[in-house]
Amino acid sequence: MNATTPLPPASGTVPNHLIWSIVVTIVSFFLCCVSCLSFPAIVTGVVAIVFASKVNTLLNQGDLVAARQASKNAKIWAWVTTGILIAATLFSLLWLVLAGTDGYMEQIEELQRQLENSR
Repeated sequence: MNATTPLPPASGTVPNHLIWSIVVTIVSFFLCCVSCLSFPAIVTGVVAIVFASKVNTLLNQGDLVAARQASKNAKIWAWVTTGILIAATLFSLLWLVLAGTDGYMEQIEELQRQLENSR
């Protein structure tokens, strides 16, 4: 086999988890506008997207082992993102219930003031 002959695609089905990774990252981004607690989920969601986008490329290169590992990593990071998203949502709802809307809004305004003063 010479260097110009492309490798045949690897056989086997390897899920790439790309849709899941994109959805939780976008939801995390919009939830971050309400609660800054979901900001880490944006970072982990991007990591999940990166791993998920490698799966098909690795399959086309014929590297089934690396494609499976990238798929596994994408799934792990998508679960981490989902967990952070769920925890941030539950914490925000709990905070809203316990503090009420006035207390919640006061805390958000205080966080915004702190961000503005740190610039």
